[in-house]
Amino acid sequence: MRGIGALQPGQWPLLQHSAERPARRRVKMLARIWKGLAYTVGAIVLVVLLVQGWYLGWVLYWNAYNPRATAFMERRLDELRAKQPNAALKHQWADYGRISTHLKRAVVAAEDAKFLDHEGFDWEGIQRALEKNQKRGKPVAGGSTISQQLAKNLFLSGDRSLVRKAQEAVITLMLEKVMSKRRILELYLNVAEWGEGVFGAEAAARHYFGTSAANLSAAQSARLAAMLPRPRFYDRNRGSQYLAAYAARILARMPSAQVP
Repeated sequence: MRGIGALQPGQWPLLQHSAERPARRRVKMLARIWKGLAYTVGAIVLVVLLVQGWYLGWVLYWNAYNPRATAFMERRLDELRAKQPNAALKHQWADYGRISTHLKRAVVAAEDAKFLDHEGFDWEGIQRALEKNQKRGKPVAGGSTISQQLAKNLFLSGDRSLVRKAQEAVITLMLEKVMSKRRILELYLNVAEWGEGVFGAEAAARHYFGTSAANLSAAQSARLAAMLPRPRFYDRNRGSQYLAAYAARILARMPSAQVP
């Protein structure tokens, strides 16, 4: 068998060229992989930006115009119509000035005492909720602000996935940057769930007390605020002792609640 030294003139460059082919193929393959990854990442980033732009567009629109319905309301309506095809929601818009100051104070006292001070998130409240949930071994408390709850009600589902929570956080920042605290609270009071198919302060006032949102008393407002964590349950269990006790605690805190 002949060695390399026995190669004829001109054969050594051919052998070297053959050895370089696999290396070049590997380089080209890696280049194609990186190019594909770059396109994939770019496409994902573009989709994310388009989705966030869609949310931002609605936030800007709802800063000037009142929503007829929200994602949460539509989901509840679908659930009702699955049982009763002709079901309809009880909902009537009430401008901020036509909602009792008592109700505004009650909701802030119950749901978000630092509403005027934070920029969308109450970090101390979140920490307290986490500690309480860890002690109980299950989710029993939430640290969501009014702004976070509005973000969820307007756009999102009720699941607890990390993706949904991340999207909620982004929308919350949009709401806080685009809207005033007054507008955020006005929207929240008009889209919050207050019973089986009952949404917004006006419908809630008429459903439970036969009056308008403007004429709600302090005690009535405290009771409505106490219902917010479990509105459909308390709609069916209006004589709940816990509800009465919680409403009394809210009533006591209302004078110190600050509203826009």
